[in-house]
Amino acid sequence: MSRVSQDGVRVRVGAGASSFRREERLEQLLQEARQHVEQLRDQVDSPEHAALSARQRAARKRAAAEKQQRLEQAIAQLPELKQKQAEAARRAGHGKHGEQIRERQPRVSTTDGEARVMKMPNGGFNPAVNVQLATDTASRAILGVEVTSEGRDNAGLSEPMRRQVEQRTGGKVSQQLIDGGYMRAEDIEQAHGKGVQLFVPPKPARNGQNRGHELEPKRGDSEAVLAWKQRMGSEEGKQIYKERAATSETVNADLRSYRGLSQFTVRGLQKAKCVALWCALAYNLMHFGHALMS
Repeated sequence: MSRVSQDGVRVRVGAGASSFRREERLEQLLQEARQHVEQLRDQVDSPEHAALSARQRAARKRAAAEKQQRLEQAIAQLPELKQKQAEAARRAGHGKHGEQIRERQPRVSTTDGEARVMKMPNGGFNPAVNVQLATDTASRAILGVEVTSEGRDNAGLSEPMRRQVEQRTGGKVSQQLIDGGYMRAEDIEQAHGKGVQLFVPPKPARNGQNRGHELEPKRGDSEAVLAWKQRMGSEEGKQIYKERAATSETVNADLRSYRGLSQFTVRGLQKAKCVALWCALAYNLMHFGHALMS
C-alpha cells in the first residue's frame, strides 16, 4: 500500500434544491417550529386527543422535535459558510468577481444541513456530498473513506486521507496520486516534509504563452516544489501518474454501478459515511472474492 490513488466522488443526497434557505428565512422557520412543538405538546396531552395512543402521541412529538432539530443544525452551518465566503472574496480581490461573492447570501438546506450544492459529473448542480476514496494501486483495494461537505477537492483533503490510510493499515504511504483539482502548493510542501512523493499535475498557466512550461524550474522555487516538478516532468513520473485514472476511475465506476453509491437516502455526514463504508466493504469483499475464485 505504499502507492495510493485518491479521488473524490460527488454523490447526491435526498435534500431537494428547493430546501435551501437564507439565514433570515431559516430563523423564521425555526421560530415557527419551536412554537409548533410547544403547541403540539399541549394538544396531544389535552382531553380532545385522548383517543390517541401513547405511541401516536410520541410519534407526533418526535416528528416536530426532529424538524426543529434539523433547522437548528442548518443555522449552525452558517458561520462556517460565511467564513468560507469571506476567504473566497479575499482571494478574488476587490474586483467585480470579489464583489459578487460578497453580495451572495449563504443558503442551507432545511432537510440536510450538511449537504451542499455541488457540480456533478454530468455538468449539472445538485445537493450532494463529496465522498473521498483512497485506493491501493497494486491490489485495487479501497483503504480510506471520508465524506465531506467540501465541494472542492483543493481544500486540504489529501493529507487527512493519507493519515487515515496509514492508521488503518499500519503502513507508510510513500507515493500519493491525486488529480489536478487537489493542487495546492502547501500540500506539496507538507507531503515533502513527511517523505511522501505527491503526484499531481500542475494548474494550467493563465498566460497562454506559458502553457506547457508549468514544470520548468523558477527562481524562488522551494526544494519541495523543485522535486515535484522534476518528478512530474520525468518519464517515470508520467508512467506512475497514469495509474491514478486506471485505479480510481475503475473503482468509482464499480461503486456507482454495482455497490449502491449513487444517492444517499440518509441525512448528515456521519450517516452518509456509514453508507460509504458499507459500499467500500462490499467492493473489497467482492473484488478479492473474485480474485480468490480465479
